[in-house]
Order: sequence, then C-alpha cells, then structure tokens
Amino acid sequence: MALPPQEEQATQINHLDRCRSERKADNMSPLVRFIVVGASCRGEIYSRYALIHPDRAQVVGVADPRKFARTKFQQLYNIADDNLYEDWRILAEREKCADAVLICTPDTLHKEPAVAFAKKGYHVLLEKPMATTAEDCIEIVAACSQSGVLLCVGHVLRYDPTIRKIKELIDSGVIGDVIHIQHFEPVGFYHFAHSFVRGNWRKEAESSFALLAKSCHDIDLIHQWAGARRCLKVTSFGFVSHFSQQNKPTGAAVRCLDCSIENTCQYSASKIYLDRVKKGHTGWPVSVLCPNSFPDIETVTEALRTGPYGRCVYECDNDVCSNQVVNMEFEGGLTAAFSMVAFTEDMCKRKTTIYGSKGELSFKDDQIRVFDFLTQKATTHVVKVDFPMDFGLPGHAQADYFLIDSFISAVTNNDPSLIASGPEETLQSHLLVFEAERSRLESRVVQVNQSR
Repeated sequence: MALPPQEEQATQINHLDRCRSERKADNMSPLVRFIVVGASCRGEIYSRYALIHPDRAQVVGVADPRKFARTKFQQLYNIADDNLYEDWRILAEREKCADAVLICTPDTLHKEPAVAFAKKGYHVLLEKPMATTAEDCIEIVAACSQSGVLLCVGHVLRYDPTIRKIKELIDSGVIGDVIHIQHFEPVGFYHFAHSFVRGNWRKEAESSFALLAKSCHDIDLIHQWAGARRCLKVTSFGFVSHFSQQNKPTGAAVRCLDCSIENTCQYSASKIYLDRVKKGHTGWPVSVLCPNSFPDIETVTEALRTGPYGRCVYECDNDVCSNQVVNMEFEGGLTAAFSMVAFTEDMCKRKTTIYGSKGELSFKDDQIRVFDFLTQKATTHVVKVDFPMDFGLPGHAQADYFLIDSFISAVTNNDPSLIASGPEETLQSHLLVFEAERSRLESRVVQVNQSR
C-alpha cells in the first residue's frame, strides 16, 4: 500500500540524510551538484535521481515562481534558503554554485535560461523540445558550444534500453540496408484530453504545435535510425479532430461536475481525475491539477470546479493537431512514415516496423522481433534491466531514469559521448520537425535544407 504523500516525503528525507552522513564518513569524491529551473512534473522526476543515488548527485538550488514547489524541493533536498528563487535569472546572475542545471520550464521559456546558464559555465539538461522556434534551437546549441558545456536534450526514448537495442541491431546489419521505417505513436484518449485539450499544450501560441511538443521524440528516433543518411524531403498532414463545440453532445454542460450526462462521456473529468484519487492514485495526471498542494478529494474537486481541467472537452480553446502523419525521404532511397493519433487505447506505447534488405524488425510491447529472410526464422529480443519502477511517467519511466543517469555520468566524467541526445544531432532532428510542420501548414512537399 502506498504511503500518504506527507509520509512518503518524510521517508525520502530520512533516507537522504542517512546517505549524506554515510558519505561524509566515507570521505567520498565530490557529487555532481545541480540546480533545477522549473520544479513541476519533469523537474521533480529528474531530481528524484538525487534521492535514489545521493552518492552521485545533489540538488543544491531551485527556481520556480510557486512557493509550494520551492518549499517541497527544499524539504526533500535540504536546500539552503539562499538557493531558493522565484526567478531563475537571479541564480544565473550569481556566482556559479553548481556543476549543472536542469531546465524544465514551459516550452516557450526554454531558450533564455538555457543560453544564460550555458554562458555561466553550467552543463545543461534541457527538457524537450529544445525551444519552440528553429532560430532559438540554433542559438541554444551555439551558446553551449561556445561555452564548452555539455548539452543533453530530454529525448528520453533514446535512453530506453529496448530502443537502444533496436539501434544496435540495425547497426549490426541483421536486417541489411534499411529501406523503410514505419513508426506509430498512440497518444492515448485521456492523455490527449488531459494535456492537449484541457492542459498546458492545448494552444500553439502558449506552448508549441503538437508534432513538436509530443512527437519530436519520434521524429528524432527516425532520424537516428536513418543513420548518416540525410533527409531530403518531407510532407505532412494533420488536423484538429473531434474536440470542438460542434461535436458537443446535446445536454452537456460547460463543466463536467455540472453535467447531467457526464457518466456517458469518455472524456469525463470525474472519470479521469476523481476516480483515480478515490483509488489512492495521486501521481500524474492528478498531480498536475494541484500545483500548490497535495492532491486529495477536496483539492481535486475544487480544481475541477474552477480550473482548466474541469472543462468540457468540447468547450475548450484547443487548436493543436489530434492526428498527424509525416512522410520523409532520406538519401539512398530510404523512406519513413510516422503517424500520431490521439484516439487510442494504448498510451505512448510506440509501435515500429523497420524493413531492411535482409530482414524485418518490429517493436511492440517492449519486445523486438527480427525476421531473417534467408532462414525465414524469427528471433525475439526482450531487454531486461534494473531500474526504479516508479521513477518516471507512464510509457517511458525507465527511459526517464537512464537519461538522467547518463547525464550525471557525462558530467562526472566530462564525457559527451555518454549523452545519446547531444546538441548537433538533436538540432538536426528538431529542424526536421519544423520542416514537417511547415509542410502541413503550406500543403506542399518541403525540400529539407539542413545547411541553415
């Protein structure tokens, strides 16, 4: 049975204190010290690494406009009062007080802190997407390069052990030359409603377009699997489907808690949030509703009565695509097709098939199947690794863990090769995302220019 949030936090603090005492007694080497800019979901997840491995990493500062978030971090990580700030700019202007910074601010607020902390000499872990314009992405990479600091972008899927095995198999030549990549991301019906209809990523002007916010992971994987072959052309189609006032059921209210037909709605906020709290679930997505308190029946109910997550999905101001396809042509005749769909049972459980000249590789439900055309036999690969099961978000928990683990190792050893999502390659995959969206908006095939 899970502990109440307050008891769980007290247990974590006691564990951290014990580990620090043991470390001091053993006179161990210095920790990787980092500060956190943006103490919401992603900042909390990555920082948890310091609780699990207090011998490797320490949170020494946090910047967040919310007092509740700062206080929570201070209690968990024993942060000094003079390293708690509402505004990250004060930390960036101060004398350097850590080795690295985790930037987990909203998408539109990535560029300025990333550039400022890089110029100050901090190694940077930057949550994806890098930024919401190609120009800002280019500026971030330039700042890190000029300052000689490491840049790790939060493309967590690159760190998933099974995904890494796919790359290993491709490079080993078991399926020969890669001819075509078919990749699918099922967002999940309630996930999309939560994040992209009611939530922070619902409007492009306030965050970014859906392909960048949700699926830059996926375009990045395709870019990686293509290897050294450059993308030449891209085309894309996408739409805002179903979640609009014209599809609102007769008799539905503006808010779910006031709705007489709520029990017949697949996207009922009561089902998505209150039912989870009643079962003792206080993590994502429930935790997002109560940024200034621990979620319980009372606080979640109040959030649904007054906040954005209690709105009818047919009464929201969302304008980002709920379904989109991207087709790409790479050098050497390699083609790739990507689909993102909101309306799925599975949530973020990607499905991939890679067709080669000697065989076919498919990935689903954490299993890789390779069919050899010569022997006409299939081999199944299941990658088993140890990691904290409750570390990250559903769909990529182990990837979240291995990303921050790789970043800490890279900083410890000053070794950029330990980062799978480094600056130049990640920049190129981001530029491909921007070109794909340009194709959708302009209804044409875009010739990809990677020289800019």
